[in-house]
Amino acid sequence: MFATFGAFAQKFAYVDTEYILKNLPEYKSSLNQLNVLSQQFQKESDANFAAIDKMYKAYQADQVLLTDDMRKRRENDIIEKEKAAKEYQRQKFGPEGELFQTRSKLLKPIQDKVTSVISDLAKTKFLDFIFDKSSESTMMIYSSSNYDLSNDVIIRLGYKPSTSVK
Repeated sequence: MFATFGAFAQKFAYVDTEYILKNLPEYKSSLNQLNVLSQQFQKESDANFAAIDKMYKAYQADQVLLTDDMRKRRENDIIEKEKAAKEYQRQKFGPEGELFQTRSKLLKPIQDKVTSVISDLAKTKFLDFIFDKSSESTMMIYSSSNYDLSNDVIIRLGYKPSTSVK
């Protein structure tokens, strides 16, 4: 009777995808590229707003000397420049922005590769479930290192795991 019950037992394991990704040179390289791109976009955005601030301060200084028509024109110029700067931010940093699209383009193939290796490992080791230890939605109170397949994934991806403690 106990042998029959054991035959239906499910096998579980876990991985730490954050640890795995930190051990992949292409992931680190992609993150560096994204950081450089983000800094470049931020620098350009900051320059846009600095120019607007300069225009506004010049307008305030000259405001007394300007005719109504000239004042309206300068105000409109500042408003248009501010709209353009906000549009630039949206195009670069928004949910459909260039940074998000570049992030998807660079990181998705790496994440898909890791997912594929994890799936292959699960089939090879006859596992029913593999949990992601680093995921916020899955919480583990206790986990035995016997079931941690993170280093196996790194090795199957063709890399050497780090010796640092997770």
